[in-house]
Amino acid sequence: MRQIFSYKSQKISYVSEWIQGTLWLHVGGKTFTFESSQVAKKSRKGHIGLAHNKIIAPMPGKITKVLVVEGQVVEKGQAVVVMEAMKMEYTLKTELAGPVEKVKIIVGSQVSLGDILVQINQEPK
Repeated sequence: MRQIFSYKSQKISYVSEWIQGTLWLHVGGKTFTFESSQVAKKSRKGHIGLAHNKIIAPMPGKITKVLVVEGQVVEKGQAVVVMEAMKMEYTLKTELAGPVEKVKIIVGSQVSLGDILVQINQEPK
């Protein structure tokens, strides 16, 4: 949802979206996420866990870079996909370390909100 607010006499535009219990906030060229434990609990009841091993499209857009290949081992927080949405570029990072199990997109792919882009196989501890 695109909205505008005023701060110190300046109008600031931002985009916000709830995805699986996480609020995604895009403002000033940066992306922030906020988790709601109450919403996350509801999500767990309705779904079999949250998708921590999957990189999911936070909004509709176009894939501009795929930074990993299947079988590649990634570290927690590593950038794996870059996408363009609403004339802004977003770098999507993994939440865990492990080998890349599936890459479901290619450069130029159009994706929808919630599409699975990359799946990571969590390493055994």
